[in-house]
Amino acid sequence: MAKRDYYVVLGVSRTATQEEIKKAYRKQALKYHPDKNPGDPEAEEKFKEAAEAYEVLSDPEKRARYDQFGHAGVSGSSSGFGSGGMDIEDIFEHFGDIFGGFGFGFGSGGGRSRSKGSNIRVKVQLTLEEIAHGVKKKIKVRKDVACEACGGTGARNGTAYHTCPTCHGHGQVTRIANTFLGRMQTTTTCPTCHGQGRIISEKCPVCHGEGVVKGEEIIEINIPAGVEDGMQLSLNSRGNAARRGGLKGDLIVLIEEIKHPELIRDGQNLIYPLYITVPQAALGTQVEVPTVDGKIKVKIDPGTQPGKILRIRGKGLPDIHGYGRGDLLIYVNVWIPKDLSREERRILEKLDGSEAFQPKPPKHDKGFFERLKHFFE
Repeated sequence: MAKRDYYVVLGVSRTATQEEIKKAYRKQALKYHPDKNPGDPEAEEKFKEAAEAYEVLSDPEKRARYDQFGHAGVSGSSSGFGSGGMDIEDIFEHFGDIFGGFGFGFGSGGGRSRSKGSNIRVKVQLTLEEIAHGVKKKIKVRKDVACEACGGTGARNGTAYHTCPTCHGHGQVTRIANTFLGRMQTTTTCPTCHGQGRIISEKCPVCHGEGVVKGEEIIEINIPAGVEDGMQLSLNSRGNAARRGGLKGDLIVLIEEIKHPELIRDGQNLIYPLYITVPQAALGTQVEVPTVDGKIKVKIDPGTQPGKILRIRGKGLPDIHGYGRGDLLIYVNVWIPKDLSREERRILEKLDGSEAFQPKPPKHDKGFFERLKHFFE
């Protein structure tokens, strides 16, 4: 099923401000909140859909990519709400502050402080061919994962805990003090449960109360075409799990480009140094040159001079933002042999005396030196 336009999902215009987007999401989320619609799968899907739309439109960078390229511009960068990537609990962990103070109990309260797991950094090596077409890579990542025995709570059987008597499960305590400026209200993390909202009565014997254990995961990374060496891609919530059910960290993917044996990258353009013989340069020929799409045949005109650049349009690399594709630049070099036999030397000496082999530099017009100066600036 095709995804709906995120602006339509939230019911806002494409020029909506961040505050308008937040208000619209809050309205949609409260309307389809699981506590208000128990057992309603359609409402749950709309709740997730609204969260996915808000996650993209509330981020200026993701919103700009979405405005320009639609869903394709943010594929792989969102957290995957509504598509199996995150569940309802994850949505509350990400955007729980929006529901604070409305009395909904789902997700164990919007005010509790959540720890976050650390990010994981991995390197992925790509060939020029993979960069040209985009690629999916599967990698095995060793990471902290939620303990299955306790469901990540850190408590035996996932239930051996009780509500914190200090903050009554909110994870925060509010104090009102009289000062010379009047009554001041402050809200701080609960010192008893450290923001968890609950206290473990009996620790899980598997994770010893931490809520996480060492594990591994096979992660599929969708790498878009046109990435560059040193570029980083971020996969939300695919890093280490946090202690006792907090937010997951991110997976940071560092792109490492494998040097091509024949082609040289220059931005979106590719450069190929072509070497031909003196006879080929004089008589013309047809040669095969490599590209990221396979070999192609290129015609070399008779009388081609060393240093000539042949441009094959559209045979370079695509721009990651979708702004077309670069070119293949073929630098023609004429190979001059160093070691000649007596017969080869005699032939060349004879050719050197012919009219056709005498240098004929182009006539310089008045603007030649100005253009030459501009070329070297």
